[in-house]
Amino acid sequence: SVADDEGWDLCQGAGFYLDVTEDPWANNYHKYSYIDEELSELAKTLVPNFSGRESIMGHSMGGHGALVIGMRNRERFKAVSAFSPITNPVNVPWGQKAFTAYLGEDTSNWLEWDASELIKTVNDIAVLITQGSADGFYEEQLDETTFLKNASTSGASVVYHKEEGYDHSYFFIATFLEEHFDFHMKHLNE
Repeated sequence: SVADDEGWDLCQGAGFYLDVTEDPWANNYHKYSYIDEELSELAKTLVPNFSGRESIMGHSMGGHGALVIGMRNRERFKAVSAFSPITNPVNVPWGQKAFTAYLGEDTSNWLEWDASELIKTVNDIAVLITQGSADGFYEEQLDETTFLKNASTSGASVVYHKEEGYDHSYFFIATFLEEHFDFHMKHLNE
């Protein structure tokens, strides 16, 4: 049996796309490795005439995952995009709760899984972020200030759009998905 938590924001419902080091989840929660290795290899077998060019995209916690996976593997991914991502989990309640449970009390272990920390030294991958201004999670969980400041300092190529009146929903993503696809195609074809 796989360990879980009663809360929707921890464990099976919320893995933060990292490799967990703390019990009782350490044996089963390796979402980073799963996406980076296992799922990627499977996807390559399903794509006819796979070109070898890759990009990655996600939403919310998946946006966090896309940013971290993309930046940790920039020799592989040409572009990364995210809708409403958690960009600085070490400084928001969701991230602090999850990182404590998954990575332990030593906050220095958290930094390699935080997009705002990674972007300090990553300036060779194209990033697109789209955030809705009416997103109920924005104020407390999704603030982009630190990420964009660190991106500017490192010289990273980040395009950030805040879309007025949009929330965290499917309709927000559906509205701007074509823009993200175009972004990925542009960078995959360079």
